[in-house]
Parts: sequence; C-alpha cells; structure tokens
Amino acid sequence: MNKIIFLLTTGIVAAIIFFVPPIKGLGELAKIIFFHVPTAWVSVVAFFSSAFFASKFLRTNNFSFDELSARAAKLGFVFVLLSTISGAIFSKLTWGAYWNWDPRQTTIFVLILIYGAYLTLRAAITDEKIRAKVSAVYSLLSVLTVPFLVFVIPRMYFSLHPSPISSSGVEMDSEVVIVLVAAVVDATLIFVRLMRR
Repeated sequence: MNKIIFLLTTGIVAAIIFFVPPIKGLGELAKIIFFHVPTAWVSVVAFFSSAFFASKFLRTNNFSFDELSARAAKLGFVFVLLSTISGAIFSKLTWGAYWNWDPRQTTIFVLILIYGAYLTLRAAITDEKIRAKVSAVYSLLSVLTVPFLVFVIPRMYFSLHPSPISSSGVEMDSEVVIVLVAAVVDATLIFVRLMRR
C-alpha cells in the first residue's frame, strides 16, 4: 500500500505542477484545492469512522475499537486543521485576510473546538474503562454536528467561500477534475494507512 500511495502522490504532484491548467475564474492560486478539498474530505471520513468504532466499542466492550475510534478522531482533528490552514492561505491570497469569520470558517472553528474537547477529555480521564465509554458517547454525539457544520449551516448564509465543486457552476477542465478525484482517493488511502499502522 505504501508504494501505491507514494506513486499516486508523486503523480498527483507532478500533474499539478506540469499538466493541470489554471482553474477558470480562479487562476493558479486555486491549485491549493488539490490539498484543501482532500484534507477536508478525509476529516469528515475520519470523524464518521471515529463514531463507527465508538459504536462498535459500546456494543462489544472491545478496547481495540476504542483505540481505533480515538485514532480516527485524532487523524480527523489533524486533517481538519490542515484543511483550515490551507483554506486560510487561499483566503489571504484571494481576499486579503487569513480569517474573516465567514460562515464556513466559523462552523469549521466550532468543529475544531468540539474535537479538541474530545481529545482533551480523553487526556483528562485516567481510568481506561471510563475513558473509553465517555469518549465513545462523546464521539457519537459529536458526529451528529458534522453534517450540519460542514454541509448545511454554511449554505444557509452568504459566504465568500466558493460553493462546493459539484454545485458551484465553475467550469473545470477534465484534467482538473481527474487530478482532484485522484487527490481525494490518495488522501483517503493515506488515512486508511495511518489507521492500520
């Protein structure tokens, strides 16, 4: 799997540098989407994975599921931070400020707080059984907020953030779409590899 990830990552980076044309209406700066979109995608996958393994733990009391749930939440936290940082860089280059409390920035900030609290909670509880049960319940409750904070609430208000690619109306060359899909697959494989380490 490591070789596949290495070859795919190398191919994507080469394609972004040498083959992908500027995105219409957004220019060269928009190439950050090849990092931003995959990390955002993986953060959502990770948070749902954490909840899935949390539910498995509550049903079985198997602590390996607690470990997987915690690992997925930690990875989700890292990926959502990477997505937020890359989004802030694009915001600075495009709108002149790293942060302007845009609806999408605000809801992602809330999501970071929720999962930061999850990690703090796990660190604060020393008893393994209590930590696992409390973390599992917290994970299941937290994941309920993810669809609303990522997909629903930001669309209810005016936002400087570009619309999701599927509904933005921005015309993209086929090369852009292919490389973006490949980048999402690559990031997902990286997540799976990190979960299996």
